Amino acid sequence: MATVTTPPDVTPPPAGRPATAPKPRRVGGTRFRLTPYLLLIPALVLELAVHVLPILAGIWMSTRGLTQFFVRNWSEAPFVGLGNYRIVLDLDGPAGRDLLHSLVVTTFYTVLSVGLAWLLGMTAAVLLQKDFRGRGLLRTLFLTPYALPAYAAIITWTFLLQRDTGLLNHVLVDQLGVTQDRPFWLIGGNSFWSLVVVSVWRTWPFALLCLTAGLQTVPGELYEAASIDGAGFWRQLRSITLPMLRPVNQVLILVLFLWTFNDFNTPYVLFGRSAPYEADLISVHIYQASFTTWNFGLGSAMSVLLLAFLLVVTGTYLVLTRRWRSDD
Repeated sequence: MATVTTPPDVTPPPAGRPATAPKPRRVGGTRFRLTPYLLLIPALVLELAVHVLPILAGIWMSTRGLTQFFVRNWSEAPFVGLGNYRIVLDLDGPAGRDLLHSLVVTTFYTVLSVGLAWLLGMTAAVLLQKDFRGRGLLRTLFLTPYALPAYAAIITWTFLLQRDTGLLNHVLVDQLGVTQDRPFWLIGGNSFWSLVVVSVWRTWPFALLCLTAGLQTVPGELYEAASIDGAGFWRQLRSITLPMLRPVNQVLILVLFLWTFNDFNTPYVLFGRSAPYEADLISVHIYQASFTTWNFGLGSAMSVLLLAFLLVVTGTYLVLTRRWRSDD
């Protein structure tokens, strides 16, 4: 006769009483629950040291008359309140007019650079979507400007755009004979377009990289079904590619806008400490106001206003894109 044995660590329930599941054992208690927050402390401290403290220091400096006379002891700089902001926002004064001009130049520069970079990246990503011989080599060549160090790449462009010894004038004047006079590319009106070309050359591979990654998530069956229905290339681009890439484009355009609007390396390395009037970006303008005239209070006020402007533009952009997404 077979007998039923019960494991030693399990007690059968009394007759007529349903069995209940054992209670889960607490592992680590309070210390276990606090572990994720403790792991965030180094990142929070680093964020505080890198971003929050400089912002607070900039706001404090913008309320002081901090000039070259108080560089050794900043705490002795007189308190001027909103005086620096009134000077910067006074469009009838020289500081206000120059800042407004710099803001307009930076806005046009950002719109052109971001638009052309996105257009080139989108065109290359769509053309490289299909498999063909040499596609990997082309992708590598297209991503080269983004992989190069910024200073090395911009210095190379500086040599190319020199008036007397630059390669561009050598090709245009000596080889092709397009013009008799060697144009200036780093001063005057051409300096703005030179700045746009260098910026687009540096940023469009990043757009290509993001858009190529986004295209990998688009199902190929959609294009096959569209081809069967008779949709051509442009119809597929308008009805499939662009709608599917909308989330990627929303983030990409915002990142390119912030990078380009705050760009300091490109104009500083291309033109030096004093950028031409036609290419006076706001980042270089703030640098000159702070470190050329040694008026750190005025430069800090400009920086705070720039931060507020970017926060407003970014917030408006996020609200609009979220509304468009909810409507779709």
